Amino acid sequence: MNNQSKTSRRKLTASRIVAYTVLVILCFLCLFFFYMLLINSSRNTFQIQQGFSFLPGKSFGVNMKSLLANANIPVLSGIKNSFIVSALSALLAVYFSAMTAYGIYAYDFKFKKAAFSIILLIMTMPTQISAIGFVNQMQAMGLKNSLVPLFLPAIASPIVFFFMKQYLESNMPMEIVEAARIDGSDEFHTFNSIVLPIMKPAIAVQAIFSFVSAWNNFFIPALLLDKADKKTLPILIAQLRSADFLKFDMGQVYMLVTIAIIPVIIVYLFLSKYIVRGVALGGVKG
Repeated sequence: MNNQSKTSRRKLTASRIVAYTVLVILCFLCLFFFYMLLINSSRNTFQIQQGFSFLPGKSFGVNMKSLLANANIPVLSGIKNSFIVSALSALLAVYFSAMTAYGIYAYDFKFKKAAFSIILLIMTMPTQISAIGFVNQMQAMGLKNSLVPLFLPAIASPIVFFFMKQYLESNMPMEIVEAARIDGSDEFHTFNSIVLPIMKPAIAVQAIFSFVSAWNNFFIPALLLDKADKKTLPILIAQLRSADFLKFDMGQVYMLVTIAIIPVIIVYLFLSKYIVRGVALGGVKG
């Protein structure tokens, strides 16, 4: 019996070592590129062209000053525009998608299955199919150089809706809603005060995805935005990267990419606790 227990312990220890080794390797592969980005943002073009170095350079401040002094790249307005678009897109996407998912989940009406199928069908359509018509429509409405077309369509987010509906079906029993109705709670109060708190983990996950997706979006903003003070960060990065080869400053490019990725990391760190809490809650229920 002792030999069997020792053998099982050795196998368990060996499996843990293998698991931790794989996790360390994966973490290294994920974080190495962020480290490389930070290192290159502190080096000048000549040093970057010489190859990668594990030690930071001394040009971090120079790259920052050169980037902020670049009249063709309005970094501060780009950060402001990207944050407005991303924050409003995430807010509208998670709130109205959660409301739509709650309506499909909690109510029985005649064309319920048809509505759900249509939403799923829209989810399969790529953005490029409707891009030309969308841009022409925005131009006809006088919204060519406006941020409104970049965040307002987030109200209808089929992917976010589908995730929210699946989460409701697995985590919210209808008895809670029925009890609130018996107590005299109206539907909006029930949704805002009871349903949304239950959906916090799902909202956090989709808020991160929606924020990152809007923050990194280049295709639609590049078609709609021409004015420099309305451009978002992805457009400015592409504009800086496509500069004249003789005047191409790789240090500025890495600095701008570093600036662009910091808000995404902050949003993830702020909302990650809700994701972990939701996973733990699901594990306890299981």
